[in-house]
Amino acid sequence: MKWCHIPVAGHALLAVACADGLIGLYQLLRSKETAYRLQPLTSFALSKQGLALSLDWSTGKAGRDSCQPLKIISSDSKGQLHLLQLGEAGSQLHEVAAWQAHQFEAWIAAFNYWQTDVVYSGGDDALLKGWDTRVPSASVFTSKRHGMGVCSIQSNPHREGILATGSYDEHVLLWDTRSMKQPFADVPLQGGVWRLRWHPVHSHLLLAACMHGGFSIIDCRQATEKKQNMCTICVSHTLPRSLLYGADWSWLTLCRLPEEQLSSHSAPLPGCSLVARTGDEGGGQWPGPPCPGSLAEVTSGSKESPPLPSTEARSISSQRHSPRTKIRVCDPRVGRPDLDINLLATCSFYDHVLHLWRWDSS
Repeated sequence: MKWCHIPVAGHALLAVACADGLIGLYQLLRSKETAYRLQPLTSFALSKQGLALSLDWSTGKAGRDSCQPLKIISSDSKGQLHLLQLGEAGSQLHEVAAWQAHQFEAWIAAFNYWQTDVVYSGGDDALLKGWDTRVPSASVFTSKRHGMGVCSIQSNPHREGILATGSYDEHVLLWDTRSMKQPFADVPLQGGVWRLRWHPVHSHLLLAACMHGGFSIIDCRQATEKKQNMCTICVSHTLPRSLLYGADWSWLTLCRLPEEQLSSHSAPLPGCSLVARTGDEGGGQWPGPPCPGSLAEVTSGSKESPPLPSTEARSISSQRHSPRTKIRVCDPRVGRPDLDINLLATCSFYDHVLHLWRWDSS
């Protein structure tokens, strides 16, 4: 699932690729002053007896031309790609083009955010391909550089010409899209790289969901700025008995709480953004084992458990969505945003757990 990065008809839109082969669109609507709900808007069936495996919006880059039509590229379990376009009213999807891209499952499809007529795809045939959607009958390039199925691709929304790809071969490759013969950086990780997400503010930070290998945050500054084969793993954390399939950054801007206010957890403070609490009605917070890179996990416990120290990063782990989990955006009129504080979320397959993490990159 992915959010469209611009409002449509005054509402945020969420697109979901479903196991029944549908691409579903949902509107985020305010139901109460502090509550929201997802309202089904429309759906489109990619193919019969197939699974929708991935999707990407054409709106990934900031400063996008508002005259461009809103498009979605999607892939399915039959190896096909589908280019969809949202109607002018924002309530209907129609198919612009569909073509056979891979011999087996097309695990991933993604736009070049800087040139949205170009899309990329990765398949279980271990091939990475580029396509011009205006003439999709033949690929622009085909790369066999990955050793196993290609399952994650994302164009860098901050720096033109940078593409990240990941594979079951446990490697992240960084490419210059002007020359796709060889990647300019190769980052070995632990676990198949199922999802990749560039940071919404920091152009050099890349988040990777690595299945049984947990998740990693990669500093690609030397690679992206100087085209050197040099990347640093800032954080690498494995979740026991979990298969991590999803990871993404929050776009919320956070502020630090003044020290004298840290003891009060009754409500988020004006001008501050924090992960508050989840679980029982008593509103307790629960400490967890420390993780590398100033990460800490919060798991279910009693409300008598002490709150986390203010110097530790926080995450929330819950078996189900809790309405008591609150995140508040920093108000620039009240406090200055701290871009060293980052929120990210991960989700795992077997245990059905969503984790929210706070990472202090300073």
